[in-house]
Amino acid sequence: MYSGSTIKNYVYGVKAWHTCHALSWRVDEVHLSSALTAVERLAPPTSRKPKRPPVTPEWLESIVSKMDPASHLDAAVFACLTAVFWSVSRLGEFAVKGAVASFSSSKAPRRSDLRERVRTRQGELFVSQIHVPATKATIEGEVAVYSDQPGASDPVAAMSRHLALNNPGPQDHLFAYRTPAGKLTPLTRHKVLARVRELARLASVPPLTGHCLRIGGVLVYLLRGIPFDVVKVLGRWASEAFTIYLREYADILAPYIQSTPLLDDFTRVAMPARFRR
Repeated sequence: MYSGSTIKNYVYGVKAWHTCHALSWRVDEVHLSSALTAVERLAPPTSRKPKRPPVTPEWLESIVSKMDPASHLDAAVFACLTAVFWSVSRLGEFAVKGAVASFSSSKAPRRSDLRERVRTRQGELFVSQIHVPATKATIEGEVAVYSDQPGASDPVAAMSRHLALNNPGPQDHLFAYRTPAGKLTPLTRHKVLARVRELARLASVPPLTGHCLRIGGVLVYLLRGIPFDVVKVLGRWASEAFTIYLREYADILAPYIQSTPLLDDFTRVAMPARFRR
């Protein structure tokens, strides 16, 4: 009746309860592992969600072509979308989760958490940085980075336009926008997705869920030939979990599997550890 991940959440939730209350967990781990494997294989197809399509730079360009150039909301939404996509982040890290009023207690970044076009040690190379106060993986916070990109999906240009139009203060939400009455309002995840659904319909492109941006960011960098370990660092993964996004695996792996691999000198450090043999 249920997916394997649902059953695992139930089981390990009960196990965590035992741990918190200092009670013995009298379950044979070998038998439990076998049972969970069986559950995964017996799960009905209806328990699995269809794979979410990746966002691409072309998709972002289609969306922005339908935006109102004078809209404060659209400027904030596009700055948020491009920053999430090119920094391979989660939408929930940048947009406010929940109601607008929850921003004061949320972990969404403020204007003061942005550093624009920081010069690197390599000289004429620049990156923009957003400090995310807390993330899914750490309560200490992490730094998301992105750089200038060609075309209409350039996150640096989108951010500059948003800041010029909406001008949030240092302690305001980084992606806050001004209402028609001039009130500065934090940008919520719900607002982003609702506006994107409207724009996707106008542009005749598929709508997205928040994770489509992260999936797309991984793929666009891998398809450029960026080493796997670099993408892993960019997306701030502690494990090899990002490899589940290898949707275009034939194109991504092509340079590594030729009779004379095009990236032979770098394969050992570029490929994820789970694929090195």
